[in-house]
Amino acid sequence: MFAQEKQLVCATWLWNPWLLVENEDRVLSFLEKKQISDVYVQIDVEVPVDTYRQFVRRATEKGIRVYALDGAPNWIENGEELERLFRWFDQYESVAEKNEKFFGVHLDVEPYLHAWWRTNEKEAVTSYQTLLQRAHELAKERSLRFEVDIPFWFDEVSYGSTNLAEWVIAHADGVTIMAYRDEAEKIINIVKKEMQIAKKYEKQIVVGVETGQVDEGDSVSFFEEDEAYMNEQLAIVQKYYARTKSFAGIAVHHVEQWMNRNGKTSEGEMDE
Repeated sequence: MFAQEKQLVCATWLWNPWLLVENEDRVLSFLEKKQISDVYVQIDVEVPVDTYRQFVRRATEKGIRVYALDGAPNWIENGEELERLFRWFDQYESVAEKNEKFFGVHLDVEPYLHAWWRTNEKEAVTSYQTLLQRAHELAKERSLRFEVDIPFWFDEVSYGSTNLAEWVIAHADGVTIMAYRDEAEKIINIVKKEMQIAKKYEKQIVVGVETGQVDEGDSVSFFEEDEAYMNEQLAIVQKYYARTKSFAGIAVHHVEQWMNRNGKTSEGEMDE
């Protein structure tokens, strides 16, 4: 997708697994074209298990690691949704062949969108931590890599003598920072603290960027810019952090929006 100085992650989120039912070939072709190494695929119990099996198998054959993606703000209320995910996972694994296995679990919970965050932030944080600890435990029991999405500003949320970003990085195998900005310099700056924290714990950080239309301002997403500009900015980020051991790579949010925007651009802009 853009120049790489070392073997870095190039990831994306697939929030609509029905795309795999409708046109799996198109999705796989796009992932290959963008040189995606890791894809986080939403688990929907309504989607046939065989659809996931086939996609994971075909992606694995192309060298793409597939993570089971799930999570929502209400997951902090109790652990049932998390337990449900792992029950589904166990059923899946019981029928999946070796090359149909998920590489890991990727959670996107975003507890700050829950009402508790406004009424009792401490309770929300504690519930969120309990959830992640249980998720890590369940993933470890199954020899799965456990990753978490967090916003760049978690380093401003105090937790005892440290902050929430440090706590999550310490308790996950890997973290993707939602560093949603459309300029390299801004992206670089808002993840600096997390890079230092990850170095301390010998963990790795994936830097996530947005391509969708958002209502938080023009500087949050690459939606208004073409792909050539986005690739140029991401290459700057990668070059800046090339020698930083805790930098794992880039993730683009999210594949459906990304595919749609590519449909509106010229071939020249698509093939960066």
